[in-house]
Formats: sequence, structure tokens, C-alpha cells
Amino acid sequence: MPLLQACSIKHYKNLLQTTDLSFLNHNQQLELKKVLGLSDFIADALLKEEGLLSSIIDSGFLDNVHRLDQIKAELTHLLATVKDEVQLHRVLRKFRRRHMLVIAWRELLQKSTLTESFMHLSYLAEQLLEQSLNWLYLKMCTDFGVPMSEEGERQYLYIFVMGKLGGRELNFSSDIDLIFCYPERGQTVGARRSIDNQPFFIKLGQRLIAALHQVTVDGFVYRVDMRLRPFGDSGPLVTNFLSIEDYYQSHGREWERYAMVKARVIGESGHYKDELERMLKPFVYRRYIDFSAIESLRKMKAMIMAEVRRKGLKDNIKLGMGGIREIEFVAQSFQLIRGGRIKELQCHGLQETLAVLVEIGELPALRAQHLLDAYHFLRRVENILQEIGDQQTQTLPENELDRGRLLDVLGFTQWDDFADHLQALMRSVHEEFNWVVGESEEDQKTQAEELLELWAHPLELSEMCAILVEKGIDNSLVEPMAEQLLTFKKEMDKRPIGPRGQETIEKLLPKIVTKVCTYKHAIELMQRIRHLLLKIMCRTAYLELLNENEGALNQLLRLCHASPRVSEQLAYYPILLDELLDPQHLYNPTALSNYKQDLRQFMLRIPSEDMEQQMEGLRQFKQMQFLYIAAADIVGALELPKVSDHLTYLSEALMEYVVHLAWAHMSEKYGLPSNVSGTDRQGFAVIGYGKMGGFELGYSSDLDIVFLHDSETKGETDGQRIISDQLFYVRLAQRIIHLFSTRTNAGILYEIDIRLRPSGDAGLLVCSMQGYQQYLRSSAWTWEHQALVRSRAVFGDTQIMNAFNNVRGEVLAQRRDVDKLAHEVQKMRQKMRSHLDRAKQGEFDLKQSAGAMVDIEFIAQYLVLANAHQAGDVLLRYSDNLRIFEACQKLDILSAEQAKLLTDAYCQFRDSAHRLTLYKQTRIVEASLFENEAHGVLKIWDQFFKREGMEGSV
Repeated sequence: MPLLQACSIKHYKNLLQTTDLSFLNHNQQLELKKVLGLSDFIADALLKEEGLLSSIIDSGFLDNVHRLDQIKAELTHLLATVKDEVQLHRVLRKFRRRHMLVIAWRELLQKSTLTESFMHLSYLAEQLLEQSLNWLYLKMCTDFGVPMSEEGERQYLYIFVMGKLGGRELNFSSDIDLIFCYPERGQTVGARRSIDNQPFFIKLGQRLIAALHQVTVDGFVYRVDMRLRPFGDSGPLVTNFLSIEDYYQSHGREWERYAMVKARVIGESGHYKDELERMLKPFVYRRYIDFSAIESLRKMKAMIMAEVRRKGLKDNIKLGMGGIREIEFVAQSFQLIRGGRIKELQCHGLQETLAVLVEIGELPALRAQHLLDAYHFLRRVENILQEIGDQQTQTLPENELDRGRLLDVLGFTQWDDFADHLQALMRSVHEEFNWVVGESEEDQKTQAEELLELWAHPLELSEMCAILVEKGIDNSLVEPMAEQLLTFKKEMDKRPIGPRGQETIEKLLPKIVTKVCTYKHAIELMQRIRHLLLKIMCRTAYLELLNENEGALNQLLRLCHASPRVSEQLAYYPILLDELLDPQHLYNPTALSNYKQDLRQFMLRIPSEDMEQQMEGLRQFKQMQFLYIAAADIVGALELPKVSDHLTYLSEALMEYVVHLAWAHMSEKYGLPSNVSGTDRQGFAVIGYGKMGGFELGYSSDLDIVFLHDSETKGETDGQRIISDQLFYVRLAQRIIHLFSTRTNAGILYEIDIRLRPSGDAGLLVCSMQGYQQYLRSSAWTWEHQALVRSRAVFGDTQIMNAFNNVRGEVLAQRRDVDKLAHEVQKMRQKMRSHLDRAKQGEFDLKQSAGAMVDIEFIAQYLVLANAHQAGDVLLRYSDNLRIFEACQKLDILSAEQAKLLTDAYCQFRDSAHRLTLYKQTRIVEASLFENEAHGVLKIWDQFFKREGMEGSV
């Protein structure tokens, strides 16, 4: 490149006039000539300061990757000899020039990586800032006394370093954005005349700015920007901790949160610094998932784009479409949205943030790598542009010389090739930006946006109807939708919603109306959404979640349309709205084998000693998992048996955790019962009956359980507070029931039904294994043996679970008088139907009517009780009806046709009941819907029982 060569020769000749270069070896000569052609800044620096080149060559810095310690030591040594501020200014500027020359030299000659440049540029700035502050602070203390708090504690100036310096990714010719603060009010001591801390630190701040920013004959150190401080240019230069905390709590704006993401604190280590670092985290990182950040980012983007258009910055690699700023937006939007809940995102550098986003699964690895590659390329271009003349520029050059310099360092031969590569890269970055932040308002005009006038003006019903008609809403929906909207607006007026929430709802509701009107039952859906929105109206973050994330809004509408039960759940527990963000997880519930592990992981974030938060956490986990299961169920990703499996495994995971929680509480208080003292056993079991025992839990099922222990001794616990073993287990059971049944903000965990224990409500809360066995053998009713068919141990150590299985098998396998058994089963069935069947003429109760679910369950129980004594363990192995029928077919107790009929009918009844539960409807349906299935069941019933009193039920 002739121009580059000519520039190199010119600078080299100029340098020869002032400097003897004979000390350079051949390679150093070549490097010098090359770098002089690439950078006017390097040429000017070497011409300005005689001896600078030889000093740098002698230092070995040009071939040294690890220079950080030397930078710090060298600056410390230089400042130790400084006598006044004039000398301070000179030393700082020459020191900065020396080390910036080394950074530019190495990067332009491709001897360093971009990461090295970031590290050294940031460290150099930090040392210049911190050591200048320390020198000036000591000088001020000599002149005005040492600033002290009212309690007599020494006070220091602390600095928030913002932006790229905060992220340790400083560019070559960057401003540094700073905020000054000090801990507490007070006065200086040790001087002839005391002054307040505030004027002391303001003067210190002014002197520090002058030391860095002021242009002298030696240039400047850094341009200092203080406009990010509280109240900007109109605010005080320095603020105490209390005032700065009050400002961000009361006046902090979204763009200030964005600015604070990268902020780091520089200053004296100790509790003050720790306090300051903690103080603003709640402002920056909200505890809930926060979508207010998106609107702020989009507004900032709109301002930048307006500036680009106004100034014609089409070739700006930072502010232009797809530039550095957009990559930063992608990373920092995730930090603002999720950083409060995911502490790993509370990092400063963009590269580190992208790595965390991949690690936690928020950003696909390929997308993150693409953004990182683009970021590295754009930042490298930026550094090269700035290293040419130490100018703060991000605009591509128009002159041939600087274009040639850029191409030479980057390895391109033609400008058009570079431009094509850059444009393609920035286009793809902009696509990634839109994926996260979304299009700006002027990019896309939707029907929803056109409906904004519905909320901007007070409208009568007729006026609102006219607008809906004009916007293309179906005529059949116009009036009822308008009524819904007017009702909603009136209800909104009664809610204490702030301006931010009002602004969000005005944008959100038109979107909702547009989408809702595409559903089959639009008005019912709108009623559900209206109810939900009123519940979350005062929680702006959730409104913003739905407004900013179209995917989340679509998932919400889909689920609420499919199930009013899910809609109500989301309304009462809006924290579940967070789960709408990840459809892949939402519609793929936890693997059956992972519920226990996932629950343990979820609960690790909650202090074990905080029982209230533990209870809340358990309920939140259950609600989240219920939502996953329901969502997968609604879209058909799970068949009914699998839905019940998931609900059952979830209940078991929660049961196990609660038992361990209760055991830890009891054993800490009373020690261990004598039957397990010195072992790792608990000697305690939870037996699941009914739907839990038969793997058939539904969304509204309670848990039928019996508590057992294996202690027959009259022993006592071994703790400081001694109680009997029996009382220990009773209190353990009471504790378990309390943990399940207590209503918290997140509701109850499950209703617990313990009426199936021996002797029912009159029996002991916890029964010993021996007593349980004796009761079942000699005192239990036939219906209790029936219930035992659908029982299994859902928690316990191996020894007691084996003991239960033996007892269950022994009792169920007793030889019975078949006629007597049939009579008692049929008698119990009649009694249940007379009390519980809610169907009227022409109706069918899916559970209790003749030929419905309970009849099928009774058939299964009868077949086990009548045949287990001669069938080995085949009929005892399973507690669920479907596998019992399968076993009966294999044993020729049922024909294949009968087993299929019972299985199909049972699944259809359960599935319908299940759907009705999701729709919050009763299990009573038209009799004609299941007439054939019911008659088929009754035909099989007649084979085993007399059907007295059952005619006419179907």
C-alpha cells in the first residue's frame, strides 16, 4: 500500500532528526517502521518525548504479555517523588502516554490479543485513577484535616467506575464515566480549621477531575464524564451514601439501572466499600424477573437511532444498526431481566456475561459465540481506529491512508471485501438484537398498536364498539368484548397502579384484544385474562413481561383458553408467569426420575432454618411443576396415565422432602427414638392409599395416607428433651400434616386425609407395624381390605417398607368366602352410591353412577381379594387398576375382551373427569355420552355381583 509506505517513511525520517536509532536491532527497526506507518499517535508520542523509545525498548514491555504488576509498581514509584499538583499532572500524562504507546504497538503489530488490550487498557486506567486519588487525598488531608464521621471513623472517597471501564473492557481512547460518593457526614480533624466532609470531598473530586481531564502541554490522561451521577449536571459532584441510596430508591430511572450493570467500586477496602457494593444491587437487580428493562432499552435504542440519522452516522460501528451498542444491549437486557434471581449474571464484562448466559441456558451457545465473535471484531476495529490518532472515534474512515491502515492490521486487501464482511456481520447482530429487544415502534405497525386509542380516551360502549368494528374485530364479538373492556377499565380505576404500570397496560391490552379475538371462546378467555390482569395489576414487572415477550403472552392465552383452572392458578400465583418464558421447558415436564433431585436443587437456595420460606418454596415448586404438567397435558404432549404418573411422582418427591424436614426438626428438638438410635434409619413409613397409592392422582386430588412406625418398645428419645418413642412419632406426623396443610401466600401443599388409618378418626395418628398388621388381620372391615389393594409404601427406609409389603401381601392373600365377599363389596357400593351419586335423571356421574369409575375400581379390588390366595404375587404386585386388569387377563380371571373394556372405559371416564377438572366443571355429564361404556361395565359387574337397587341408574 503506497500511502502506508509513504507515511511510514515520513514519520521515520522525522524521528531520525531527533533520535539516534542505532541502538535498535534489525527486527526492532522493521517493527518501528511498520508501526510508524500505522499510527500517527505513536509517531507523535516518540517525537514529543526524547528518550521514550529507548526507555520502552529497554523495559522489554513491547515483548511482554504480563505487565500489570510493573505498571502498578512503576506508577507507585513515580508518584512517591511528586511534590505538587503541577508535577502530578505531568507525571500522569507522560506515564499514560508511555503505556498507551506499548498497548497500541503490540495490538497494531498483532503481538497481542484483544483480551490483552482490554486488560491492560482497563488496568492502566484503574491505576491512574486510584493512585491519583490516593495522592490527592493525602494532600487534602495535610491541607484541610482528615475527614471523619460523627462517630470518629475515617472517611474516604469512593468511585463508581461505569461503562467499559467498569466491565474491564475499556477501549483505546475512551471517556471514563465516574460517580463520586463518600460514606457519612462529619468534619475534618487535625487542621487549624475544620471543614465539613461534603466540601472536602467535592474539592477532592474537582482536583481529581483536573488531574485526569485537564489538557496541558503534555496532553490529558482521560476525558472524565460525571453526567451519570444523581441528578446529572444539576446534582452535587459528590454524594454521601445515604443520599445516593435515597436517590436510586426514589428517583432512579431505567436507563440508570442499565448504566449501573457494569459499575464497580474503586476506593479503600473495608466495610464501607462492601456496604456501597451491596447498597445498589436491589436497584439494579430486581428479585423478580424484570421486564421493565426492555422498554428502557428500546427507548435508548430509539434515541441512538435518531442520533444516527440526524448526524448521518451510517458508518458508526458502535452506534449504528448492528453495532457494539446492540451487542451490549443483548447481554445487559438479560442481566437486568434475570440478574436478581440468577446471581451469576451480576457480572460486569460483556464476554463474561455471554458465557454465563450460555451456561445457564438463556442463550444458545451458537448465538452467544456469534455475538462474541462479532463483538471481538468490532472492538478490534474500534481500537485500531482509535490507535491511529488517539481519537475517540467509532466511524469508519473515508481517507485512503486510514482505510489502508485498518485493512493492513485486519488482513484485508480490498476495502470492499472488508465493508461486505462488516455489513454482513452487523446485519446479523441486528437480527440477534431484535430477537432479544424487538423491533422499534417505527419498524412495525400492528393492529394492536392501532387499538391504543381504546385506552387513551374515555369511551362510551357505542364508541368502543365502533372502534372494534373499524379495526376488523368479528361482529359477533364486538359488543361483548367492548363490555369486557369497559368493565376492565372501571376496575382498573380502583387499583393503585403507578404511571409505569399504566403505560404498560395501555400497550398490553390492545395486543391482548387482538390475540384473544382469534380464539374460539374469545369472551370467556377475555374474562379469565381480565381476572388475571386485575390480580397482577400492581406488579408492573409481570405486566411488562407480557407486554415485552410475545411468546410469553401467547403461552398465557393458550393455557388460559384451555383451562380456567390454570388461569386461576396463574392469577393467584403470578410468580408462575416467569415459567411462560421457556416453552421448551413449559411443555416438557420434569422427568419422572428427576422430581426428587430437582426439588432438592430448588430448595438449596432457601436457608434450611427458615421454615416459613421452606414451606413457601415447596408450594412454589409444586405450582411450577403443576403448570408444566398441565401445559404438556393441554397440548397433548402427555397422555392421561402419564399425567397421573407425573402428579404422583411429584407428590412423592414433596412427601419425602417434608418428612425429612419434619424429622430434622423433631430430632433436633428431642433426639432419636430408641428403635433407630445409632442407625441411619427413621423407622417410619408413609403409606399412600387411593389415587396416590394407585398412581392416579389428578390436579385436585388430596393425599390419602397412613403413618406407620416400627417401634414396639416402651423406649424414649435420646435428646436433651426426652419423650416416648410413640409420642415422637405422633408429633412427627403432626408436623408433617402441618407442613402440608398450612396455608401460606402460595396456598397449601396438599390436603391430607388420614381417615383410612386403623379405626379411622378414633385410631392413633401413627400406628406401629405390629398393631397395623394385627388390625388388618382381625378387625378390619372388607372395605378396608379393598382400600389396601390400592395402597403402597411411598416413603420409608427399606426395612419398614419391606415389612409393610409383607403385611399387605399376607392380608390380601387371605382365603375368603367368595359369596360373602361379593355381597359385602356390593353392599358397600350401594351405600356409597346412595350417598355420593349426584347425577339426576338423564345425567351420568363419572365417578359414582352405575357403571362409572368406582364400579370399575370395586371390580378390580374384588378380583384381587377373591383370587390373590391362589395367584401367587401376580395380583399383589401392583396397586393401580390398569395393571391389575392386565394381570387378571394373564390369569384368565378376565377375558381379553373384558380387560380391554374395563381398561378403556376407566381411561375414558378418568380422562373426561380430568378435563372437567381443568375446566373447573363438575364431573356430571349427559348420560348418553357414556351409555355404551357404562352398560359394558355393568355387564361385567353382573358376572361377579348381584345388581340390587342399581337398575335404571344408566
